[in-house]
Amino acid sequence: MRQSKLFTKTRREAPSDEVAKNAQLLVRAGYIHKEMAGVYDFLPLGLLTLNKIINIIREEMNAIGGEEVFLSTLQDPEIWKKTGRWDDAAVDVWFKTRLKNNSELGLGNTHEEVLTALMTEHIASYKDLPRYVYQFQNKFRNETRAKSGIMRSREFIMKDLYSFSRDAASHNEFYERAASAYENVFKRAGIGDKTYRTFASGGSFSKYSHEYQTICAAGEDIIYIDKAKGLAINKEVYDDPEVYAVTGINKASLKEEKAIEVGNIFTLGTRFSEALGLSYKDAEGKMTPVFMGSYGIGPARLMGTIVELMSDEKGLVWPKSVAPFAVHLVSLGKDGDETSKIADALYADLVKARADVLYDDRDARPGEKFADSDLFGIPQRIVVGKDAVATGVFEVVDRMTGAVAKKSRAELFTL
Repeated sequence: MRQSKLFTKTRREAPSDEVAKNAQLLVRAGYIHKEMAGVYDFLPLGLLTLNKIINIIREEMNAIGGEEVFLSTLQDPEIWKKTGRWDDAAVDVWFKTRLKNNSELGLGNTHEEVLTALMTEHIASYKDLPRYVYQFQNKFRNETRAKSGIMRSREFIMKDLYSFSRDAASHNEFYERAASAYENVFKRAGIGDKTYRTFASGGSFSKYSHEYQTICAAGEDIIYIDKAKGLAINKEVYDDPEVYAVTGINKASLKEEKAIEVGNIFTLGTRFSEALGLSYKDAEGKMTPVFMGSYGIGPARLMGTIVELMSDEKGLVWPKSVAPFAVHLVSLGKDGDETSKIADALYADLVKARADVLYDDRDARPGEKFADSDLFGIPQRIVVGKDAVATGVFEVVDRMTGAVAKKSRAELFTL
């Protein structure tokens, strides 16, 4: 992409109505646009990053046997009434609306009910199990107070996977595979060393669940970490003796930290399958309710967490795996001069080599270009200036470390 063709503009100052660092920097860099409190648009650079994160998650879900679907956002109340979750007293974040015939509908905040009902048409025998179905879908949650930028919004994309197993034993086997896949996601996204599998309350689903919590000063949760075991305990279950019996964690060894929840996995059991009639005939011909699990990650929430954790005073800092581009090519020449000709030729060859590159070909001052480059957070910056013209050697700046290296033209194609 040529930066001169990018319609978005950077901002020097943070928007006055944003408190969260992730929203401030993403707005300033032109990655997102705020429509209203808790509602954001993803602009070209932001969408590229969001899709990089989505693709990492998709690859890991496919690797454990996930089958991707895309379910409707509009929800039929009758399905939800069967589980008692249509009532606002049970779920207080519903967005509800009406058709012209006055029939009430909901905008999905999660999809356990819908997919369970759908699977009654596809699961009848033990031979039909297990099944692991997931989607990336817009969710709508009527949060009382939207905050934390893109980490807690009223409309957002959620990856939700649901497992359908014969029994608790086969469910538990997949549950651990899903846990490993989640750990792979966070490692590939660059935050694996700060993210812990965390024992937590199961809420309305089960007694306990597991969250994935990333240590960060901007976090809303308090967790207690056992670094030796690589596990953590959420504050909400910190005083429950059973937790320590199950995990083998020594309470005295725990260290308190603030953290951001970046994912969660739940055992649902047969709560939804019994309510919605999802059963299968086992090998002896007995009808048995399907044993279920739920596994969620918010790609935008993960994106916001990376910003909170890795940005600096100059702007965004992206790991290569999720950056909108791997390389930012910055020309310091003026239109038609030797420097710009060298930069144009280099860009053309990088594109031919399928390099992932953003080319700053604008007629702007070097200071403005460097400031924007720092704000964008692209991992490597190639500078085409007078030195490149005189010697054929290019300056390459590593955004994360600040290290400066001199590279020949041929070496630029290995970045």
